[in-house]
Amino acid sequence: MSTVARRAPRVAVTGMHSGTIKGLRFGGSAASDAILRAVVAAGGEPAVLSLHSSLAAQQRLEGYDALLIPGGADINPARYGAEVEPHTVVADSPHQDQFEADLLMAAAQAQMRVLAICRGMQLVNVEFGGTMQQDVAGDSIHRNSVHDVEIVAGSLLSRVFNGEERVAASSYHHQAVADLGQNLRVTARANDGTVEALEHETAEIIAVQWHPEDDIVTREKHAQLFQWLVWGEDLPQ
Repeated sequence: MSTVARRAPRVAVTGMHSGTIKGLRFGGSAASDAILRAVVAAGGEPAVLSLHSSLAAQQRLEGYDALLIPGGADINPARYGAEVEPHTVVADSPHQDQFEADLLMAAAQAQMRVLAICRGMQLVNVEFGGTMQQDVAGDSIHRNSVHDVEIVAGSLLSRVFNGEERVAASSYHHQAVADLGQNLRVTARANDGTVEALEHETAEIIAVQWHPEDDIVTREKHAQLFQWLVWGEDLPQ
């Protein structure tokens, strides 16, 4: 009796526009190899989306099973009513934030799974009405270290991590959530109180401030975030 192989779920990954990319005459859209490998390792097929398109966000997501918004440049503070502070570095393209915001909202409306990482989590907070602290202390553990985060019991994140209360997180960011966006709840914090994860009350969104793609080999738990992104809670046996 023949069997039909299950189709690999397709994951849309937002590309970060860069004015210069080595080997190209012009600028391009970049996505971290670590991000793409993490999706593939989970059984998915990633595709990098460029900000250049004539299609509406809803149309661009047709045929995809999930959306991944990776790390990158800072969100333009104008989106949350603030001025650019000296240490804030916005994206090369003035259209980057809107490109990702449109896809985020379209995915949320369609009840598509969304994993938002670092900049991605900050975008989630801002687009739902929150604000950002534009620069944390120079000696902060968040700038370049591995530190523990405490996970809220009963959250979707907790289920993804099989009930773990604490995980070690690879952290590399200089901004942090200030005011929380509407319909979001905090599902993980660092020991200093910094928000480390957010979920939406009704949409299928997990947003983490750390970089789980750094740890899918050495810290197996983080691979489970990408397995959730690819398969949801109904993982293949």
